[in-house]
Amino acid sequence: MDEKLTQTEIEVQAAAFRRLVSHLQNRTDVQNIDLMNLAGFCRNCLSGWYQDAAGEKNIMLSKEEARELIYGMPYSDWKEKYQTEANADQQIQFQKTPNH
Repeated sequence: MDEKLTQTEIEVQAAAFRRLVSHLQNRTDVQNIDLMNLAGFCRNCLSGWYQDAAGEKNIMLSKEEARELIYGMPYSDWKEKYQTEANADQQIQFQKTPNH
């Protein structure tokens, strides 16, 4: 992406990103597999994109650090508190989803 963004555009995009992350942190009832099945990405994808973007700016961020920023807590804690076992329908849909 070679387009030049104004400072205001960057701030608006950053605010929208923060709102998305906050929304996902508050919607612990929404499982990652549901996000993958409906939108083709999940919290883990988002944390990977964040890690990649940081790396492009020479900011070294581990996978776990990036996940903690997106989940709002260590990933292991989120999994223990909120992750449920995927049911058969979710797993079937996941297998049909491209690019997972």
